[in-house]
Amino acid sequence: MQKEINFSIVLDEKSIPEKINWTATDTQDKINECRAILISIWDHQQKGTLSFELWTKDMTVEEMNVFFTQTLFVMADTYDRATQNHAQSEELKAFAKAFGEKNKAIAKK
Repeated sequence: MQKEINFSIVLDEKSIPEKINWTATDTQDKINECRAILISIWDHQQKGTLSFELWTKDMTVEEMNVFFTQTLFVMADTYDRATQNHAQSEELKAFAKAFGEKNKAIAKK
């Protein structure tokens, strides 16, 4: 079985992303629009992380704050599932919570 995710980027005259669309095998080729992409790839040969990040000029600072806060929580959950290192996962979640509260992406409790 093979699955695919495809991104299409519309750039302005200065090569700044105006629109980001994506399709995936599981979305029956429905075109989905987004305002940001953040992809990390592990290169096992170089023992390093490659990253790919784009955002449209319509992405607001408030949206970016929420995007990063939510991404940190997702990373904590992924790390926990991959390593079973619950203590460090909880540390990352605590950081994500403080980060989100500081940038007003989540309300302080």
